[in-house]
Formats: sequence, structure tokens, C-alpha cells
Amino acid sequence: MTFFETFIDTFDIFVEGMLLTFKLTVVSVLIAIFIGLFFAFLKISRVKILELIADLYIFVVRGTPLIVQIFIFYFGLTSLQISGFWSVVLGLAFHNGAYIAEIFRGAIQSIDKGQTEAGRSLGMSLGLTMRRVILPQAFRRALPPLGNQFIIALKDSSLASFIGMYELFSVATTLGSQNFDSMTYLLIVAVYYLVLVLFFSIIVNIIEKRMSISD
Repeated sequence: MTFFETFIDTFDIFVEGMLLTFKLTVVSVLIAIFIGLFFAFLKISRVKILELIADLYIFVVRGTPLIVQIFIFYFGLTSLQISGFWSVVLGLAFHNGAYIAEIFRGAIQSIDKGQTEAGRSLGMSLGLTMRRVILPQAFRRALPPLGNQFIIALKDSSLASFIGMYELFSVATTLGSQNFDSMTYLLIVAVYYLVLVLFFSIIVNIIEKRMSISD
């Protein structure tokens, strides 16, 4: 079969794998955003022990391969009767949370300190000032690198194939080995990844434009 015929013939099974890839990415990044925000606050807390905890977490994530982290979560959590899907999601969230923490930390610290002083002078508590004044501005500044991290997380989700998750990359390698034509299926899966990256890039651009209009 030609490339186009193979693409059409395998459309259903690749779409099924693409949906799983989509779910893994979206759920893990949403969790990673909360993890990242939490550790970003630890980093800027000026409490030494909290800063050290955040630094240790980021050091561990940056210093070990993602595939190792996923396997640790998989074998550790499946022994607790947690499904493979959630093991991968938490592994990806744990990994991306460290990078998102640095994104948020940089964005928060880039806001002029006068903004905090202005909020406090209006009678707001530090927490309220952070929530109403600092974080909205920081999120706008963090959005472009967050979009990039989202795309990185999408491509990293392909590592889920190593623990038997039937996502996009696993579909491609399985069909390639069955039909003795790995190259064709790898080219097909590359198209699906490009479609997903394009989709997420468009969504991020739309959000950025709406936020710039609201400013």
C-alpha cells in the first residue's frame, strides 16, 4: 500500500491512540500546574527549609531521566492498585511540575515589587495581593513558556509506550513490527504529533490574544 492508503487504513486505530495521548498530556499538565505553582511559592517564600525542599525537588527531576521517573511511579503505584494510566499521568506531572515551578517563579519575581506594596497599601493581605494583583500578571507572562512546556509534555508522553500504554507511539511501533514497515508508520505517527502540536499552539495563541485584549 502507498503511504496515503496506509494512513487512511489505520486512521481509526491512530485516532484512538491520539485520544489517549491527548488525555495523558492534558491531565498531567493540569496537575503539573498545581505542583509547579506550589513549589514556586516555596522557592520565593524566603523560608530556608522550604526553599531547600523546592530546590531538592527540582534537582531530582532535572538530574534523572524522565523514563526512570515514569518507571518508578509505575512500579511504585501499580503495587498500590493504581492504574497504569494514573501512574504515567503522575509521573509526567511530577516531571513537568519542576519546570513549571521555575516558569512561575520567574514570572512572579518579574512583577515589580511596587505592585505588592500598592496592594498592601490598599489594605490587602499578602495572600490577597498575590491572588488579585501578582498572579494574574504573572500568569500572562508565564503563558508562552507554559505553552512550550505543554508541547514538550505532549512529546514526552510517548514514553508511556514503554510500560504498555497504547498511545500514539506505541500504535506506530506495534503496527510497524506487525507489517515489517516501521518507517511508514513512524512517518504517519509524526503527522499525528504535528497535528496535536499545531492544535495546542493555536489554543495557546488564542488565549494569549484574549489576555492581551483584556489588558
